[in-house]
Amino acid sequence: MTEKQKMLSGLLYNSRDPELLEMYHRARKLVKLYNNLDSEELNERDNILTDLLANASPGVWIEAPFYCDYGANISIGSNTFVNLNCMFLDNNTITIGKNGLIGPYVQIYTSVHPLAAYERIVDAENGSRYLTSSKAVSIGDNVWIGGNTVILPGVNIGNNVTIGSGSVVTKDIPDDVLAFGNPCTVKKSI
Repeated sequence: MTEKQKMLSGLLYNSRDPELLEMYHRARKLVKLYNNLDSEELNERDNILTDLLANASPGVWIEAPFYCDYGANISIGSNTFVNLNCMFLDNNTITIGKNGLIGPYVQIYTSVHPLAAYERIVDAENGSRYLTSSKAVSIGDNVWIGGNTVILPGVNIGNNVTIGSGSVVTKDIPDDVLAFGNPCTVKKSI
């Protein structure tokens, strides 16, 4: 099993694997190009998103700057707007539905490290590297994620949900609710 296959399966993997580093460097180049484009270069922006992401449906708009690890594990549904300074660490799949609003500074994490240092740090004597695992994140259709929200690995957010600004989403959120806080909890049905 390759390190990439381990990564996408949620197993411990080496993020310094040559195949993963190649993907990482490719994404960094595309992100740099994207973030440095003039906002009026709409066709070029769309072309870069098509190259960078697993899927960027029609009408996806991502404000620059935008940051991600690989891009190849991110799928975004039609007419979704991602505001500036968002960071999607896509060590596993990040799926965002259609008609979404993602506020500024939203962070979506899929990577997890072992808590114990002796499990996390490999070959400390010869230059440390760290083992990582990952869990997919899924966000439904018609979801509004308020600014400065952090979504942790393995979280699933249902359809028609509003997440209040500054939330830390640690657990799944069902359909048709308003949720906010740290940790994020459901406040009411909407």
